[in-house]
Amino acid sequence: MQRLLTAAVATPLALLALFYLPPAGWFALIALFLEFAVWEYLVIVRPQAPHAPLKALLLFVPLAALAMSAAMIPNGGPSAGGLDAETYLLIAATLVSVGLGSLVLFSRTPLEEAIPALGILCFGIPYFAVPIASLYALKRLDPWLVFLLMAIVWLGDTAAYYVGSKIGRHKLAPVISPKKSWEGAAAGFAASLLAAGVWSVYRLDRLDWALLGVAALTALAAQVGDLVESMIKRGAGVKDSGNVLPGHGGVLDRMDAMLFAAPVLLIGFWLLRIEGIPSLFLGR
Repeated sequence: MQRLLTAAVATPLALLALFYLPPAGWFALIALFLEFAVWEYLVIVRPQAPHAPLKALLLFVPLAALAMSAAMIPNGGPSAGGLDAETYLLIAATLVSVGLGSLVLFSRTPLEEAIPALGILCFGIPYFAVPIASLYALKRLDPWLVFLLMAIVWLGDTAAYYVGSKIGRHKLAPVISPKKSWEGAAAGFAASLLAAGVWSVYRLDRLDWALLGVAALTALAAQVGDLVESMIKRGAGVKDSGNVLPGHGGVLDRMDAMLFAAPVLLIGFWLLRIEGIPSLFLGR
């Protein structure tokens, strides 16, 4: 019941923000919301490098997301008073290599913690920054694309949860996530494709098979993202990332599938150039 009540309150608020906030406001909201997920991630992995400057991830994630988002703004090159896309992406990559390497070095992190710290930080930046930039880009192209993403991820997750809990018999990943089943995964995948099909007919006036292909990859990415977060928690001996969202656990627990699904959906639309869906770099 708590799970349903939380969803009943959070979903309308998310949709209001999606359709009424300007792109910059949407970016700020998503970045702020995922900062809670970053914090939960740091709490989970902290025992692996207790003396390393892991809290720097709270700063590096939004900075990297900002650089990647700037790289995807049409006509954002030098003629418009900004830098070109390649420069913004180089800045984001430099944050990961030079920035984090220097940080771990000059913070005098114990040698036995240096490699775990670099792994935690270097994985953490793209893990959180790429979805922020992807959600921003999708919103800027068309808020209905984010709506599609939400439908694929959340309806798929809901179907997987309830079908798996009712009739799930064959374990999907018993070591990583003992409660997940192949039956639940199949139901979630089917629900995601059904949601994408309805969206396609409603928004494009046709059932677009290329869109369904992108939706299928997005649905798979969502399930893999869920398992990756479970792997991180299981490796650290943690059940939930937090308790901020009743019935769902922490923010990271709620957003784990979205972290993988958002960039996959964006890249799929970017590569396929589906008729009726704006191009990512239109006007560049």
